[in-house]
Amino acid sequence: MEKIIIFDTTLRDGEQAPGASLTAPQKLEIAFQLEKLGVDIIEAGFPVASPGDSQAVQAIARNIKKSGVCALARCLAQDIEAAAHAVKPARHPRIHVFLATSKIHLQYKFRKAEEEIMGIAKDAIVRARTFCDDIEFSPEDATRSERPFLFKIVESAIKAGARTINIPDTVGYSYPQEIYSLITDIRNNVPNINKAVIAIHCHDDLGMAVANSLSAVLAGARQVHCTVNGIGERAGNASLEEIVMAVKTRPDVFAKVYTQINTKEIFRTSRLVSNLTDFVVPPNKAIVGRNAFRHESGIHQDAVLKKRITYEIMDPHDVGIAESQLILGKHSGRHAFRERLKTQGFHLDEEQLNKAFVRFKELADKKKDIFDDDLRAIAEDEIRIVSAVWQLVRFEVHSGTILKPKARVVVKRKSKQLTGTSTGDGPVDACFKALDKITGYKARLQDFRLEAVTSGKDALGQVSLCLKIKGIEINGRGASTDIVEAAIRAYLDAINKIDSA
Repeated sequence: MEKIIIFDTTLRDGEQAPGASLTAPQKLEIAFQLEKLGVDIIEAGFPVASPGDSQAVQAIARNIKKSGVCALARCLAQDIEAAAHAVKPARHPRIHVFLATSKIHLQYKFRKAEEEIMGIAKDAIVRARTFCDDIEFSPEDATRSERPFLFKIVESAIKAGARTINIPDTVGYSYPQEIYSLITDIRNNVPNINKAVIAIHCHDDLGMAVANSLSAVLAGARQVHCTVNGIGERAGNASLEEIVMAVKTRPDVFAKVYTQINTKEIFRTSRLVSNLTDFVVPPNKAIVGRNAFRHESGIHQDAVLKKRITYEIMDPHDVGIAESQLILGKHSGRHAFRERLKTQGFHLDEEQLNKAFVRFKELADKKKDIFDDDLRAIAEDEIRIVSAVWQLVRFEVHSGTILKPKARVVVKRKSKQLTGTSTGDGPVDACFKALDKITGYKARLQDFRLEAVTSGKDALGQVSLCLKIKGIEINGRGASTDIVEAAIRAYLDAINKIDSA
């Protein structure tokens, strides 16, 4: 059997999704989890983009021991040198250079002839090889490129020293049969293709990124670019968990290939990325969605109780999801709390544990039963690396059918308490306006979502929002049994990302 190399670009292409910006410590936290997941190559960032991105890639390169660490670069000298510097500390460094090859890009972006483009790509690969032996080349927008030219530039790239040739469906334009045909044609028309690994990189603009990626594997591609939860530019990238579990679940179709992914870490990885990017995983998301292994229909429930495989093609334990939930209450002690968090994959330090335990006790006073999802929400709040510059002290709201909502919010910045009052269209709007007065920001609410973390009337509510401040979109998240408090916490979480940057 041949291994499918899993090339994870969550920290590069995934982070390019609007609103998904990550701090360097957060990127390192995700990189550690990707290594634990068993990812072969971690594309850690685009070093030339900013000093912060360069520092993040360097930190990942210094700390990751098993996975390869890759940096992206355009076919420009300064990009390649920045990428080389960033991945230099890595045990297994890689530089990934790219250059568009479609007529659309050549005509409107570069205004250059095909021969010029080939020369630029060749020179870039040769330059990159002076810093690193492992070079990957991507002819951007390959699926809309003329195939004869694509064959020529791929052949030239391999001659120049590229070990991996990545075929990007940059704008999610293709479909499975076309991808299969393209990979097959590359294998048949590039004389030296046996000297390189063929990779595939698909976007989900037409909802076919995973299908296209799997089609490429069936045609002979042996590396797949993907992201956790499928996050990425526009509609996103091919989803790592879906690709991996498709290969694992259908050995009859993918009999010749395997991945080295530790699938039991999939759910934990999904939650970490969702938490740190503030991108909520849809409940119906394959593999990692809240409803992926839930059955409501009586017919389904009866059949599953008799034989799980009637309606479950995967065992939830295989992706790290527990079928049962341990219920904790207000009489539970710290030891039981710590051990239950460990079973969920959380290893909090003493300070984080103490804060989480206090919140757990407060929640237990409000709720009869505490579920695993409640514990995960509390623990995830504590591992968020954003510094709490602004902290909620208390708030009060006066509202009703004949009252104009009025809010009074008290927050703490360092050791100083600040108070703001305001009216609004509703209690949440009044609180946000009061917070605007305190912080001095004029935040414009772009998106606001509320979901119940668990079931029941006393469910823990989680608010996810997006604020636009000075032209920048910032996401925030907060949880509480009081939805107004959850909204305030989400607002402060977003503000803290600005003030702690």
